[in-house]
Amino acid sequence: MADRILNWVSERIPFDWDNLKHFTSEPIPRHMHKWWFCLGGTPLYLFMIQLVSGIALTFYFVPDPSKAYESVRYITEEVPFGWWVRGIHRWSGELMVVSVILHMMRVFFTAAYRRPREINWLIGMALLITVFTFGFSGYSLIYNQVSYWATVVGTNMAAAVPFVGEYMAGYLRGGPVISANTLTRMYVLHIGVLPTAAFGLLALHIFLIRIHGVSEFIDTSHGESRDDEDRFFPFFPDHLLTEIAIGIFLIFLVSQLAIIFPVQIGEPANPAVTPEHIKPEWYFYPVFRWLKLFSFQTGIVSTIGIVMVMFAWPWVDASIERRFPGREVSVFIGIAAVVAMVVLVLIEGLSGH
Repeated sequence: MADRILNWVSERIPFDWDNLKHFTSEPIPRHMHKWWFCLGGTPLYLFMIQLVSGIALTFYFVPDPSKAYESVRYITEEVPFGWWVRGIHRWSGELMVVSVILHMMRVFFTAAYRRPREINWLIGMALLITVFTFGFSGYSLIYNQVSYWATVVGTNMAAAVPFVGEYMAGYLRGGPVISANTLTRMYVLHIGVLPTAAFGLLALHIFLIRIHGVSEFIDTSHGESRDDEDRFFPFFPDHLLTEIAIGIFLIFLVSQLAIIFPVQIGEPANPAVTPEHIKPEWYFYPVFRWLKLFSFQTGIVSTIGIVMVMFAWPWVDASIERRFPGREVSVFIGIAAVVAMVVLVLIEGLSGH
């Protein structure tokens, strides 16, 4: 009976088992045994957690200025386990930002963006911006006092972008100023535009990884060589089990964070009262503090310049390599950039204004 069912299914859904065997026997570079190098799948797992928890929240959230805050309060205080689902959504978002940053740091410091993987670096940068936009748009939906004024500051920053700033700000606001249209725009952006963009970018990112394979990192300081016979291991079951273990750990971690550090509601938004101190989410601290060091326009233009350099880094690195062959100039630049980011986060986080 079972054979008849399998034959019936296989006739209607033909499947090439040889291709599956070929896929699962793909050689994985030895360095992927270390957790630090397995962060590539982490944002995907957290994105799926975000997707499931976000769908659950949309059943109760009302994207209307007069009802948004109350719907968040209702989810948090009255819906069974609503506080937990909201906490999972919040913490998985925080961890997704962390994991994307760590993954890009790993790619940067192992030079995995070099030829022929430049396009995948560009896609990764686009994903990084998408994740930050997820955070900004999601934060604005809470519609409490801090998130409302953070949205005001964020759209003002968009307006300061040369040439296209006013158009960007007008699109985000749905008009010349923050209004009911702004919340609707942010909602559509958060649950429609950004997930679609993320799915497309992730699919293309994974597709290019499948084409080029995982870049091999040879640690010559520990005597490793490309001639080593054991420099690869099979995808199945070794690497697959590692990824499953990471996924299970992330589910446990996010669940515990949602319980131990439950998310708060805050005070409802009041457009007539400006808070004494306005701070964005922590992952915007570097930009926020950077803007305080210069005039607003200079800070915006320099930030855009830094982002453009990051997009062009594979070619910048190639130029540096030609000028200074054999020297780890890019590594020192990367270390300096990371230190600068950490310092800016700490200064902004510890400052009272």
